[in-house]
Amino acid sequence: MSDLDQLYQQVILDHSRRRTGEGLESAGSRHTAENHQYNPTCGDEINVRVSLDEAGDRVESLTWEGDGCSISMASASVLSEMAPGMSMGEFATTVDQFREMLRSRGQIESDEESLGDAAAFAGVSKFVARVKCAMLAWVAAEEAAKEAAL
Repeated sequence: MSDLDQLYQQVILDHSRRRTGEGLESAGSRHTAENHQYNPTCGDEINVRVSLDEAGDRVESLTWEGDGCSISMASASVLSEMAPGMSMGEFATTVDQFREMLRSRGQIESDEESLGDAAAFAGVSKFVARVKCAMLAWVAAEEAAKEAAL
């Protein structure tokens, strides 16, 4: 295992142990929505709540609660650290980049500059059965953000 692979594995393990954003906060904005996603393959499930600023243009907070494997819980933790402060456009672009990286089956290099700690999930793309685990929170957040923006 390369040093980079070990570092990425450590990022995932750290986030699965010390979860950021866990616990659904009460809705602080009129632009708040929640989405539930379930992975029937492995039983992982998550609820994600996204609150936007009063203008509905920027992610104010992203919190979650869920039960699942270390990959899905770590992915939710990383996302909850990254998303606050992003404009809706930046958020959509980041979700798309993450999705593209995971669907690449290891063919696309992760972009640490734009994905930050989420780049650690690049190795997951080589294990098709685990891609949905990593995407679960991101899909829930994407849907909640769309609803919150209405």
